[in-house]
Amino acid sequence: MSGLVLKLSPKERVLINGAVIENGDRRSRLAIMTPDANILRLRDAIHPEEAKTPVRRVCYAMQLVLSGDSDPKEAHLPLLRQIEELSQVFTDPDSRAHLMQATQHLISEDHYRALKALRAIIPREDRLLAVPRQ
Repeated sequence: MSGLVLKLSPKERVLINGAVIENGDRRSRLAIMTPDANILRLRDAIHPEEAKTPVRRVCYAMQLVLSGDSDPKEAHLPLLRQIEELSQVFTDPDSRAHLMQATQHLISEDHYRALKALRAIIPREDRLLAVPRQ
């Protein structure tokens, strides 16, 4: 089976091409066969007031593309620039790998996987921002 497979918890909500879909009372798997479908798990969504750090701002901008609130063509170059700016800060090999994946997925217009790669950097950003400054 090809395509994206979503494993949904009971009552979990997901946004697919602008429509909010809620799972039933049991766990289920949903196969998304359309390659360019815009998908966002609402449990993973970043709310505007949470987009206060550099990585979260890029994730939020990518999320707007997935939700249909931002034009993918207009957002493309600014998103590439933001990812490049992040690569100037996150220089460790693991973060660089995630940023490279995000860039590659963005170039191939796979916004879901680009967002997934970017979200992997959030815990590292949280640790860096939690360090007391002297």
